[in-house]
Amino acid sequence: MAVVEKRAGTTAEVKMTDVYFKSFIAGGVAGMCAKTTVAPLDRIKILLQAHNHHYKHYGVFSGLRGIVQKESVIGLYKGNGAQMVRIFPYGAVQFVSFEIFKTVRYFSCFIDDNVQNCIHCYSVQNIYIYSCVCTYPLDVVRARLAFQVTGEHVYSGIYDTLSCIFRTEGGLRALYKGLSPTVLGMIPYAGLSFYVFERLKFFCLEYIPNVTGRPHSGSSGGVILTVPSKLLCGGLAGAVAQTVSYPLDVARRKMQLSMMRPETHRFGKGLVTTLVLTFREDGVVKGLYRGMTINYLRAIPMVAVSFSTYELTKQLLGLDTGIES
Repeated sequence: MAVVEKRAGTTAEVKMTDVYFKSFIAGGVAGMCAKTTVAPLDRIKILLQAHNHHYKHYGVFSGLRGIVQKESVIGLYKGNGAQMVRIFPYGAVQFVSFEIFKTVRYFSCFIDDNVQNCIHCYSVQNIYIYSCVCTYPLDVVRARLAFQVTGEHVYSGIYDTLSCIFRTEGGLRALYKGLSPTVLGMIPYAGLSFYVFERLKFFCLEYIPNVTGRPHSGSSGGVILTVPSKLLCGGLAGAVAQTVSYPLDVARRKMQLSMMRPETHRFGKGLVTTLVLTFREDGVVKGLYRGMTINYLRAIPMVAVSFSTYELTKQLLGLDTGIES
């Protein structure tokens, strides 16, 4: 009997390891697809948030046209290489941790559902923060490369950017400039994006499965969301989360780019100073929420592609994506 139980336990462990490995791959692929989809919007967003003097009078679409005219189509994807190096492990850790902490409800049946959801969101936020900290220097590199305009290059690539920042701006600490608003922004963003997506997914499969779902024999509930439904749920989740955390995103970019020009050095003194200066100089709409329109255009397809790609990749890898009991 002991031998049978040991073998059964080993089989279960192997199965869970396989699930987490596949979730890791699916999460990395989802992150890369999502970020590449919105790379042009990411580029113009960075240029506008930090008030690049070449693009400060542009809007969203005029700015995109301006990039193509000044720097060619390739300019729309400037900095995306560093983004891909960063986003695969970031997205992979983010989604696999999400799967791990979803198991909380199976071992906490005696806990109230609302308490379980709070524990779950708190746990996801923590892992989200850990993955962000591990890959943060590449986010700084991505911002610096994207902020450069053809003819005024300061950096020539990922390694050159990392080494230059490290040598000239204060070592490892300089590579983490802007981390504080990033971490604070993760708390509402990570929790809300996953929570809203799961609640919308549950609502669709529970109450309107005939409209939003399709039969699937491999899922626990016998039905899975259609691709348009996944896109809609993911997009709404992204919009809600981004709205709450956006001013911190503006502060992050300004702090990351503060050392690129003498006139912006004042934004490198800390989060509170950056937020106060931004508000005093440009107000709420043109300061703390500058580029928010781009953010909606960017966030909705990005999160939609991320979640839908993740779910589709899980299906291709043979993982269950149906409604959970």
